[in-house]
Amino acid sequence: MAGKERLTIVRQKIQSEKKITVSDLSQMCKVTEETIRRDLDKLESEGAITRVHGGAIWNEGAQKEGIHFYRRQSKHLKEKQEIAHKTVELLKGKRTIIADSSTTVVEALKLLPDSADITVVTNSTEVFREFQQSAINFVSSGGEFNKKSLSLQGQLAKSNIEQYNVSLALISCKGLSIEKGVFDSNEREAVIKKAMIRQADEVALLVDSSKFDQTAFVSLMDPKKLDYIITDKKPEDTWIEYCEENGIRLIY
Repeated sequence: MAGKERLTIVRQKIQSEKKITVSDLSQMCKVTEETIRRDLDKLESEGAITRVHGGAIWNEGAQKEGIHFYRRQSKHLKEKQEIAHKTVELLKGKRTIIADSSTTVVEALKLLPDSADITVVTNSTEVFREFQQSAINFVSSGGEFNKKSLSLQGQLAKSNIEQYNVSLALISCKGLSIEKGVFDSNEREAVIKKAMIRQADEVALLVDSSKFDQTAFVSLMDPKKLDYIITDKKPEDTWIEYCEENGIRLIY
């Protein structure tokens, strides 16, 4: 069975079953489990599935979550730019920043002072195109290149991030809930974001208003550990009260 044919079959099987193990796919396709794992890596990079321990699950929102970076960048651009402008105050005086690969965070980075005194560690590859002429020092996490999200992932990226201590982490998410926490939809991306959070003195969550009271597949962090939430408009009163009670600075 050719690789492309097998990949199509694996995709269809996961879509129909919703969740399946590497072992079952290996037996079905009569190939090694290592071959199946490589197939699953390809499907995850496309946004079709999410890898879980021992197997994979189908992303119901695959058509949304697999949207290429530039298509995502153009969606809700006004809201992202509003959030970015509200982040400017936090960026003042910060010399070391760690930033995820989300489109909202990239918009915020565009507003940094063009100074050689600033260093940004990131798993985004888009920043190196965007800031070719900038005096800012950008440090790449390295790792496996995801062409859809223009991000670097995997163990190498995580290990490299763990070498740096920074003043501020800029991250985004797919959903946040007072009861359940902050969520992302991609397990490999969430691993990188968790490492970034651990290495920062302060954490700022840049999130548009549609993500409030929503959940996604992967738990990212307890919202009580956030220092800032920056969004495009005033959230529900329950969020305002929650932030006040937990010392989170809410900016909208």
